[in-house]
Amino acid sequence: MAAPFDHPGWIFELKYDGFRARADIWNGKAELVSRRGNVYKSWASLREQLGRELGDHQAVLDGELVVLDADGRSLFYDLLRRRHPPIFVAFDLLYVDGEDLREIPLLERKRRLHALLPEESSTLLYAQHVIGAGRALFDQVCALDLEGIVAKVAAAPYRRTGSRSRTRITHRRRAGTSSSSRTADNCSPARFRVSGNSFRSTR
Repeated sequence: MAAPFDHPGWIFELKYDGFRARADIWNGKAELVSRRGNVYKSWASLREQLGRELGDHQAVLDGELVVLDADGRSLFYDLLRRRHPPIFVAFDLLYVDGEDLREIPLLERKRRLHALLPEESSTLLYAQHVIGAGRALFDQVCALDLEGIVAKVAAAPYRRTGSRSRTRITHRRRAGTSSSSRTADNCSPARFRVSGNSFRSTR
């Protein structure tokens, strides 16, 4: 059995339930590209806003298209059925203004990403992280009934999904069970099994 962990060489972010996407920003315009390399034709207003907010730069961002409720929980089916416009959660920066960043350490890429993004935006969200304290973040995720956390090696270069430098630790509540009725036991390490680089609930 595997469990959430602490390690000074890893960072931990919230996990979002949405569509993985790359945002390509060129000459004041934005293009959203799927994990498989397909260009998203939907969400024109989001693309226009991204182009305006980052229009002074040429950049490639890695992130997730998500719809969030008022408490920050992912609403995947609202995204899937186009019930609400998504936002772009940015968690990595691959390229900016002629500089390829993929081989520099993740923490430095995130520092550059944070400096690039506007401080306030209704469509663009920086994926915050903590260093080393995976267990504490996971406890908060369980308490708030969020999706899970993602653990990443702080010094790692950029690699696509599936790299050993990234681990997903997910929390799923039982179908039909509200967060208010779920007990702390549902988030105990024994409820999770390892599958490849992912921790999945045994429920």
